[in-house]
Amino acid sequence: MEETIDLRQLFGTLKKRFWLIALITIIAATISGVVSFFVLTPVYEARTQILVNQAKSEQQFYNSSELQTNVQLIQTYNDIIKSPAILGEVTKQLNLDLTPKQLSNQIQVTNSQDSQVAHIVVQDTNARLAVKIANTTAAVFKKEVPKIMSIDNVSILAKAQLDEALSPIKPQPFLNIAIAIVVGLMAGVGLAFLLEYLDNTIKNEQDVERILQLPVIGVVSVIKEEELKDFSSASYASPVRGESRGA
Repeated sequence: MEETIDLRQLFGTLKKRFWLIALITIIAATISGVVSFFVLTPVYEARTQILVNQAKSEQQFYNSSELQTNVQLIQTYNDIIKSPAILGEVTKQLNLDLTPKQLSNQIQVTNSQDSQVAHIVVQDTNARLAVKIANTTAAVFKKEVPKIMSIDNVSILAKAQLDEALSPIKPQPFLNIAIAIVVGLMAGVGLAFLLEYLDNTIKNEQDVERILQLPVIGVVSVIKEEELKDFSSASYASPVRGESRGA
């Protein structure tokens, strides 16, 4: 006999285990909120922009080959920015208790496709320090790159600024809580159906029919103790219909 999915049974399972699903969801959201607000350290981001551009006189104009050369140089510059030669000087100037390799993990250098502008992005738990690292890295790179590659074609377009209203980029508590709610709901529903699947007790006549494959011809109702007492009291209180008479 093929088993079919009964939607009423599914909804009945969800209704019966609603307390479990709600409890797991609330616990997951609470844990996520506590961890996001009180445990995880906020991380701030600062960025500065540099331009890779050949020095030109007023009579000279750009051509496509020179532009493409500048774009190709950006990838090389990206690697140089994160090299010990640059970051070692940055840690020295800022008196950072970090090695160049550790500082490199906090810095990302990106640029848009076919763009001569590179972005130095720094993340740190201290917003002010993140700004200092970004600006110092750009300044050191601009100063050192002529010695490394014997060319001078780097300009700083925009320095990182410390905004008083700067908010951390991570963690994002409300996003984490929303994700935790979804995960909690999924876990709760999954656990509810698992418990229902593992529960092999017989609860009603439908279970008897399903297991024994026999029709049910009668059902014995459950009599509550209060109803049984009321019935007994009513039986004892019944009047005597016949009385004995003398001859």
